[in-house]
Amino acid sequence: MATQTSTKKKPASGSKTKSTKQIPNSSARSGQRLLRHAAVAVLSAGLVWIFWLTRSNWTGDMRFWKAVGDASYMLLLLSLVIGPIAKLAPSTRSLLRWRRQIGIWFALTASLHGFLILNGWARWSLRRFLGYEFVPQLGREVRLEPGFGLSNIIGSVALILALILAATSSDFALRRLGRPAWTWLHRFAQSVLLLALLHGGYFLFIHYTPSFHKAPLPNLDWFRVPFLVAGLAVVALQATAFIKPASKPGSRAQVRT
Repeated sequence: MATQTSTKKKPASGSKTKSTKQIPNSSARSGQRLLRHAAVAVLSAGLVWIFWLTRSNWTGDMRFWKAVGDASYMLLLLSLVIGPIAKLAPSTRSLLRWRRQIGIWFALTASLHGFLILNGWARWSLRRFLGYEFVPQLGREVRLEPGFGLSNIIGSVALILALILAATSSDFALRRLGRPAWTWLHRFAQSVLLLALLHGGYFLFIHYTPSFHKAPLPNLDWFRVPFLVAGLAVVALQATAFIKPASKPGSRAQVRT
């Protein structure tokens, strides 16, 4: 009887030890996530500041929303480049833990960019947001920039997708949705990149060029070529990682994974 009693107590003691070990581990993981959020927040502010410093030829309000928009674009590229790099170079897989925080801060900075556009440029007018402006000579509103409204719609769709992805970037959402549905949803990150390329490309390459009703800017945006090159480089890197053949059974790469 004594032997049976002691045998029954051992699992209880073991489970207690296991549960007490899980508490500090969970707390440590939460602390690490908060530190990563803080680091990415500092990175986001630094990117905005860099873009702000290099746009002295713009007015204050436009200078700020452009800096925020370009910073959000860089965060998007950074969040999307981590996965392909980790696949092509398995030694960098530790970077994957940063992807969630970077994606969330991309959505936050993109939201701030959208708010600044609505509040500063469109003045909360849907018609101005779509490119309509009042022309005194005509006495009515006309669409001066045909691509302006379309580009803003494209940017809005990208922002909505980014917010959905940010809202589901948690272990809780992964458990509730299930891995297949969660994975399918987060593949829309590639669509966000393509929409961002279209949205930003219009304003960098088309909107501020000479038109019948306005003169061209004396200095075109310096970020035009880096914007396009960086975006296409990420697309090329993703394609390279996608077509990379799977490791053969028993190979060194598979064992490491």
